[in-house]
Amino acid sequence: MNDLFARHRSVLPDWLALYYEDPLEITHGEGRYVWDAEGNKYLDFFGGILTTMTAHALPEVTKAVSEQAGRIIHSSTLYLNRPMVELAERIAQLSGIPDARVFFTTSGTEANDTALLLATTYRRSNTILAMRNSYHGRSFSAVGITGNRGWSPTSLSPLQTLYVHGGVRTRGPYADLSDDDFIAACVEDLKDLLGHTRPPAALIAEPIQGVGGFTSPPDGLYAAFREVLSERGILWIADEVQTGWGRTGDNFWGWQAHGEHGPPDILTFAKGIGNGMSIGGVVARAEIMNCLDANSISTFGGTQITMAAGLANLSYLLEHDLQGNARRVGGLLIERLRAVAAQVPGVREVRGRGLMLGIELVKPGTDQADPDAASAVLEACRAGGLLIGKGGGHNTSALRVAPPLSLTVAEAEEGAAILENALRGIQ
Repeated sequence: MNDLFARHRSVLPDWLALYYEDPLEITHGEGRYVWDAEGNKYLDFFGGILTTMTAHALPEVTKAVSEQAGRIIHSSTLYLNRPMVELAERIAQLSGIPDARVFFTTSGTEANDTALLLATTYRRSNTILAMRNSYHGRSFSAVGITGNRGWSPTSLSPLQTLYVHGGVRTRGPYADLSDDDFIAACVEDLKDLLGHTRPPAALIAEPIQGVGGFTSPPDGLYAAFREVLSERGILWIADEVQTGWGRTGDNFWGWQAHGEHGPPDILTFAKGIGNGMSIGGVVARAEIMNCLDANSISTFGGTQITMAAGLANLSYLLEHDLQGNARRVGGLLIERLRAVAAQVPGVREVRGRGLMLGIELVKPGTDQADPDAASAVLEACRAGGLLIGKGGGHNTSALRVAPPLSLTVAEAEEGAAILENALRGIQ
């Protein structure tokens, strides 16, 4: 393992982050478990950053991939592609967007890049509204609208970005307000901002901020924003890269918690739809999707093999009601973790919904972030046989818990017990 780590460091960028003091090589997985190169077994509560959405080595997906690989793997978008059309039809219907068109990419970064291209072209404006503490990818345009300093390496950008309040409920100048007053204050802030700038193209927002530590506003904030934006012709882009496909339990899409004024103008997705295969995409109304006046293709977006995986995975998810499972098992898990947190002074908050939960750590008796404690808990969980993630806008002091959506009650309790031991160890 040390040899592989040395080889990694000698040939890959210094900024390519690795978890753990002794980095981990995962060699195989099954269900909700993975194994490392030394034969150690772990319960996976992070799923390759919310990407192994259904289960490791899900037979329905591996069978679909194998059968498609035996026919043809790739031909590009220059040719008709039956699996791509079939998956696009299903996603268009599920999106809730009227007269929807779907464009497939290889990642969430590329999906958000495409959404920005569409919005700025359609609106003839390069000004973008984004949320503080947000993350939208690692491309030049995506880092330019990312409101999380830890993941935005440059201030140079082809876009003018204006950051809006509201993505973090329990920090910032409005944290002490009631939910209704919080929403009202954020709306007034948005109106004030719009009075000082040229008309923006769009607001891009994650319904639950992923890299930001699974923070979210009160339900209805983006509906209230949408009312203000619609009056001015400004588009709403819902970044569903981490919240899509039923992970939040209560809804199939995160935007539906804010859907009073209908679906977003543009929706982006990625990660879980392929259960590990590289799929991203954009859904938009036809008039927006078709606003480009130049030719375009995608070499690797929508390949037959990834579309076969997406179709099989989506079918499994819907047929087995994994959204309902996320709601039921996630509800039990968050209550279990909140009971533990009440006894650990270093836990500021346990938040989230469904199987998308965040645990924010602070120095006891303060609101000061404690990234060292987060790293210590991450290591202790690994030692106990559990893999989790990290995030947060305050020096990466939040733990991220996002297991595959097929998690059982027994596995949730197993993981919670390991987390409890790790959290008690930081007292």
